[in-house]
Order: sequence, then structure tokens, then C-alpha cells
Amino acid sequence: MPPSAQPIVTPDQLASLLQGRRKSRKLSQAQLAARLGLSQNRLSELERDPGTLSVEQLLALCAQLGLQLTLQARDETGAPPPPPATDW
Repeated sequence: MPPSAQPIVTPDQLASLLQGRRKSRKLSQAQLAARLGLSQNRLSELERDPGTLSVEQLLALCAQLGLQLTLQARDETGAPPPPPATDW
């Protein structure tokens, strides 16, 4: 079965995906945090608010969860525009 792609366009969607993947791999926050060299508190913060992740942190987290980051052009036919960035 080919791997499934999960479109992510908001930080909340990323939060849900990361937390769900961690749980599906039967990892506690403490276990995953230890693999990443983070405190359990910091991992909890990143799962709640992934907008604070650096690209390097996101890639490390994805690697530990067996995920890869793939970017592709958005199919914009009939899709609403993305929400505006707030803290640029």
C-alpha cells in the first residue's frame, strides 16, 4: 500500500498530524523528547503550537516519527485562499 499524503495548510493541522503519528507509534512525549534531546515540556509545547518549530526541528521530528516532508504546488481550483500569516 503506498504511503498516504496529508495536506497541511495550518499549524493546527500539523499539530494534529504530529501528535497522532507519535501516538500511533506508541511513543510517549517523554520517549520522543529523549530521542530528540528535548524536555517533555518542550515537546508538549511543540505539539500544541508547531508554529514555533524551526525547519531543522520539524525535519528532526519527522525523521523520528517516520515521516518525510514533501512540498508540492497547491491545487487551487475552487479552493479558498489560505489564511493570512499573522506574525510576519
